[in-house]
Amino acid sequence: MSGAESASKKQEYFTKLIKLLDEYPKIFIVGIDNVGSNQLHKIRIALRGKAVVLMGKNTMIRKAIRGHLENNAALEQLLPFIKGNIGFVFAKDDLPAIKKVLLANKISAPAKAGTLAPNDVVVPAGPTGLEPTHTGFFQALNIQTKINKGAIEIINNVPLIKTGQKVGNSEAALLLKLDIKPFQYGLIIRGVYDNGTMYEPAVLDMTDDDIIAKFRAGIKNLACVSLATGIPTVASLPHSLIRGYKNILSVALATDVSIPQTENLKKAAASAPAPSKAVAPAQTAVPKKEEKKPEPEPEDDDADMGLSLFD
Repeated sequence: MSGAESASKKQEYFTKLIKLLDEYPKIFIVGIDNVGSNQLHKIRIALRGKAVVLMGKNTMIRKAIRGHLENNAALEQLLPFIKGNIGFVFAKDDLPAIKKVLLANKISAPAKAGTLAPNDVVVPAGPTGLEPTHTGFFQALNIQTKINKGAIEIINNVPLIKTGQKVGNSEAALLLKLDIKPFQYGLIIRGVYDNGTMYEPAVLDMTDDDIIAKFRAGIKNLACVSLATGIPTVASLPHSLIRGYKNILSVALATDVSIPQTENLKKAAASAPAPSKAVAPAQTAVPKKEEKKPEPEPEDDDADMGLSLFD
C-alpha cells in the first residue's frame, strides 16, 4: 500500500469516527481480547439497527478524539480507557438492552498455555474415557484417579486453575484431552459514556426501585444531619414542623390555652371516662418460719466428775 493510499484510509477513518462521535451521544468502551473476526461479525449482525461497532488503532483513536475536543470537550473522558485491545459501540438509547446483546454473544474456547484464566476451572469427577496410559497427566497435576472398566476415572472434583492464574502446559494438555473448553470470550464492557458522563457498566443493572431506595437513604441522611446541627433544610422541614406541633399541643393540653388545632383533642379528653382504679388485693403477711437452732447437747457433769475423781 502506497503512502497516499494509507493517508487516504486514515483520513476516512478519522472522518467516520468523528461523524459517529457527533451523531451518537452514548458509547460503550469494550475490550476485544480473544475475540475473532467471525465472532465480531456476528455481534455486528445482532446489533444491526441498534448500535454501531467500530474498531481501530489506539493511536488513531486518540488523535481523532484530541482533534475533536474543541467541539466536544467531554470526549476527553474517553482517553484514559483507550489502552490495550479496545473498541467502541455507539448507541442512541436503550443501553441495558444493548449491554445484554454484548454479554450474550460469547463463545467457548479451550485453555491455551500462557494465557491468563478469566474464570476458575474445575475438572469434574467421573469417567474420562481415557486409557490407563494417560495417567501421567493426572499424576503431574496431583489428581487422584482410579481405573474403572479399562478407563481412567477421576475420584473427586479438582480445582485446576484459579482466576488470573497463568495456564500451564500440563493444564492445557489435560483439558484438551478431556475436551473441556473452560473459557468464554466476548466483548467486555470497560466503561460507558452517556451524554458527557462516564460511569461503570454496573450502573445499567440498577432498577428504578434501587435508584428510589438510594435517593430515600440520601434524603434521610441529610435530614439527620440538618436536625443534629440545627441547620434547616427542605429535607428536615417536615420533621421540624411535626416537632413544633407536638410541643404546642403539649403546652395547650397542659394549660388553659386553647387553639383551634387542640379543641377537638381537649373535648375528647374531657369526655373520656375516668380510668377505674383497681384495688390491689391486700397482701397477707406470711410469717417467716424461724429456723430452729440446734439445741446444745447437755454437758455430762457426772462423767466429767467421774473422770476427775479417778484420774
